[in-house]
Amino acid sequence: MYHFNRQVTGGFLGIATGNALTTNPTIGILKPITSRRLFLMTTTNEALLIIDYTNDFVASDGALTCGVPGQKLAPQIIALADDMVAKNGWVLLPTDVHTPHDPYHPESKLFPPHNVRNTWGRELYGPLKDWYQSQTDNDQVWLFDKTRYSSFAGTDLDLRLRERHITTLHLVGVCTDICVLHTAVDAYNLGYQLVIHKQGVASFDQAGHEWALRHFKNSLGALVVD
Repeated sequence: MYHFNRQVTGGFLGIATGNALTTNPTIGILKPITSRRLFLMTTTNEALLIIDYTNDFVASDGALTCGVPGQKLAPQIIALADDMVAKNGWVLLPTDVHTPHDPYHPESKLFPPHNVRNTWGRELYGPLKDWYQSQTDNDQVWLFDKTRYSSFAGTDLDLRLRERHITTLHLVGVCTDICVLHTAVDAYNLGYQLVIHKQGVASFDQAGHEWALRHFKNSLGALVVD
């Protein structure tokens, strides 16, 4: 049995397994996820970033897919999103977008075409698409374009977070060792607290996935939770 509490800005984040529950009254309870119960701070200085969870990166026939490991993330991602909405937090969906045959984009030399604007591949994957459509009237849920690995590169994400006094970022999505990693590095350099949900990230490169999880903890000081 494992019981963990760590204080972060504006509240606490804790995890309990089995029937062990934290006694801290400031913690809000998420619905159970398998045998583990997850607790997120009952404050609004947090945001959940769901990074690049699209058909091209997740569906079996996606152009650059994580396949089954990515598809298995959906219940965890949606549970976290539901909890963040329930406590009046923020859910952001930074989503990769490209134009076809762009010779100036560096990724054109590294990967096949993917997440091309106005294509099926760029749409949110399955359950997340349904969830996002259910939140169309929620101003605290928004999807925005990004054209580089990091969700901060060339976007107004940092400005929006600071306007809303958000100090803690929960990261999920794909790929662990590419866009999630680069987003985490930029967030660290900008002074944000980081929580990486291990059961909410995946990659098409298992070795890269495992390396990134270590890097989050050892080099970025992130809290890596199941």
